[in-house]
Parts: sequence; C-alpha cells; structure tokens
Amino acid sequence: MDSLIVKTKDKNYPIYFGKNFSDIADVLKNAGICGNKVCVVSDSNVGRLYIKTLTEGLEAVSLDVEKFEFEAGEKNKNLGTIEKMYDFFAEKHLDRKSVIVCLGGGVCGDMAGFAASTFMRGIKFIQIPTTLLAQVDSSVGGKVGVDFKGNKNMIGAFSQPEIVYMALDVLDTLPKREFSAGMAEVIKYGVIAKEDFLIFLEENKEKIREHDKRVLSDMIKRCCEIKSQVVENDEKDTGEREILNFGHTIGHAVETKKNFELLHGECVAIGMKAALEISEKRGYISDKTVKRILSLLEYFNLPLSVSAISAEEIYSQMFLDKKVKNNIIRFVLMKDFGVCERTDNVKKEEIISAINKILR
Repeated sequence: MDSLIVKTKDKNYPIYFGKNFSDIADVLKNAGICGNKVCVVSDSNVGRLYIKTLTEGLEAVSLDVEKFEFEAGEKNKNLGTIEKMYDFFAEKHLDRKSVIVCLGGGVCGDMAGFAASTFMRGIKFIQIPTTLLAQVDSSVGGKVGVDFKGNKNMIGAFSQPEIVYMALDVLDTLPKREFSAGMAEVIKYGVIAKEDFLIFLEENKEKIREHDKRVLSDMIKRCCEIKSQVVENDEKDTGEREILNFGHTIGHAVETKKNFELLHGECVAIGMKAALEISEKRGYISDKTVKRILSLLEYFNLPLSVSAISAEEIYSQMFLDKKVKNNIIRFVLMKDFGVCERTDNVKKEEIISAINKILR
C-alpha cells in the first residue's frame, strides 16, 4: 500500500493511502496493535455507512471492539460530548493499552483524538478520515480539540496518532458540498506550496470534480506531503506551521459568527479571499494571481462572500482566535507561491477593508 511517514519529535507515524477498509487489519498488525481493546468513535452520519465494515476488519486483530456514536454536527463539538466519550470509555473498561479509532470527518477526528489524548493521561488513537477536508488537513499533524462556548477549537492539545489510514472510496458517499469544502483546504496548499501544485489543480480540475480516483489519490497524497513537511519543521505551531492558517484568521471568525451554518472549508475560502485582498493591496501579489486562485475556488462552488454579519462583528471575534498573541491579530499573507509572510503588523484599517470585500 502507498504510504508516507510523518516525522516529529514526539513520534514518527505512517499515513496509508488505501482504497477501502480491506487492509486495515494488516496495517494494525504491522503496527503491533493486536489483541488490544479497540473503541471506534464515529458520528451518526458516518457510523451508519462504515462502522459495520470497519468493525469487521478490526475484529481480525481484536476480540473486543466497542462502538461509540455521537450526533453529527459542529454544534456537538464541545466538552459535553467529550464527557459522554469519557463515560463510555470508563463503562467499557478501556485502559492504557486500549486504542481509539477516529472514524469520521474533522469534527470526529478532533474530538476523538482529544478524548484519547486526555483519557487516563493519554491512550493510543488512529485517524481514519472520511471527508476530503479531514484527509488533506485535520487528520495529519496532531492537532486535537473542541470548541468552547462557540469559539473554534479553543480547548485542545497536540497529540500525534499512531496511524492515519485513508480509504479513498469513502469520498464516493461524500455530499457535493462537503467535497467542495475540502477543496478549499486543497487550494490553500496551492498557495502556500510551489506553483506546480496549483498548476496541477488547474489542469486536473475537471477530473477532480468527476472524482477520478488516480487524480484524487495524487492530490491527497501531495497535500499530506506538504502538511507533513511543515509539521516536521514546526510540530507545536510556534513558527512555520502558521502558514497552514492561510485564510483561517478571518475564516474562523466568520464560521463562529455565522453559528457554524457554513462549513469550515467554505469559511476558509472566504477568509482566503480576504487574505489575498490584503496581500494584493500591499503590492505582494498581482491581480492576475488573485484571480487565478479565486477562479479555482469558484470552480468548486465555494462561497467568496457572506451576508447578515458586520465587519465589526467579524473583527471583534478575531481577537478570540488562538493565533492572537498579546491581543494582536496574526495574519498569514501571500507574497508568492510557496512564500508566505507571517505577521502581526496588519492595521485595523487593512483588516476592515478586506472584510468589506467579503460582505454582501
């Protein structure tokens, strides 16, 4: 099976790129995870589709496989759901040798990974992402956590999984809107990486939208390679890893103020437009570059504006972001393909002007 290794100071772990769940037992055996009690955590949408098939594979390496499902949706990404996970883990007598399998999108992976990293001071967990966004972004890098009182990912930790296992076939059941949301993070890599990846996306956009498996596989693996390299250089998000937040500074604020009515990737697309606006106004990039990126976002039906919200509301919410340091907002701006500026020197006037460009 095709794979790559993520190397961090904490641990090294593989990302496997498979077709379905048929190889999961062999993957776990090779990792020495055999005979352990396993608990699959999934949400109500993904569980009904895949938990039975995955459990059958896991039963080849474990005689004791438990299943926990929570109600799907960002609104349930909170400490209340984490408490229910803890209760279930304790009730089923999970111990420090047990393994949590996170089966789902970014919400599930973030929460189940956080529960695993804190239960009994930390037990092993495996990421099996089932959305495009989770496959190219949230399942890799070890960021886990929950929202707190409506604030995105305010409580969390850095905890690396034992394995990330991609099953490409799950994308066949992904709603079109969810797939498009994942493409926002993919296109983000087209900005922060060398231009050849954006060219790949432009040249293969029709095949990507048609779910050509070979192209999707190449695309997902390339995104994981880019992210894993950044994570290897800066595991705890103190420097270079900040470039992964391109589009997220304003995007997270929009996501929160819209009460999570918009998907994360949709808000990232909106936030990218704002970040590109600031970058262009500063003379870092050309109008042609901005139009190329926005055109690709539009091709995948991603929103580039938002309504029923004010610029001041978005601006105020930005100060609750984790990236704020000493009450100063930090931005990632584009200077060229593969060249980003991480800065806290963006004036309120610049920010408000950019926000006004995404309001309708």
